[in-house]
Order: sequence, then C-alpha cells, then structure tokens
Amino acid sequence: MPIRKYPPELKERAVRLCLESPERPLSQTADQLGINRETLRNWVRQAQRDAGTRSEGPTTAEKELIAKLQKENKELRKVNDILRTASAFFASEIDQTRR
Repeated sequence: MPIRKYPPELKERAVRLCLESPERPLSQTADQLGINRETLRNWVRQAQRDAGTRSEGPTTAEKELIAKLQKENKELRKVNDILRTASAFFASEIDQTRR
C-alpha cells in the first residue's frame, strides 16, 4: 500500500471538520475528502493530544523532541565508536614502539 503525503491545508481542514462536528461520523468526512479513515482518525487523535484534550500518547512537540534526541544519540554512538577504534589503534602503535 503506497504512502500518500497529504497537503497540510487538507490535514488542517479535515481535522477541523471532525472536531467542529463531533456528531458527524469520521468515516463520512474521510470518504468525502478522499482520505484514508485511519489516517484521519490518527490526525484527529494527534490534534486532541496537542490541544490537551486527550492524554494518552505524546504530543507533536514531544515526538519532535524524541526524534531529535534519537538522532543525537545515534550520532554520539557513532562518534564513540570512532573514538574507541582510534584509541585502540593508537594504543597498539604505542605498544609497538616500546618493544
């Protein structure tokens, strides 16, 4: 199943329609706008988390922070591996010069 990228304007409009008309089925809004129902459901839940009306799960800001920290962690691990390898190399060079 291909991943579709929806324009931010469509996403905002769809979420607004769902939140402003809670009596209207989400599936009807999704079908009308040509959006996958589960995609729209996820957007609405995320908007509710961001607004503080839904508590389970991270907000968008928290997700961005987590992604940033994961990226930073990955980079630091890579640097540590490089330093560990360089340290072992130089230690073996020093050991050879002492003999």
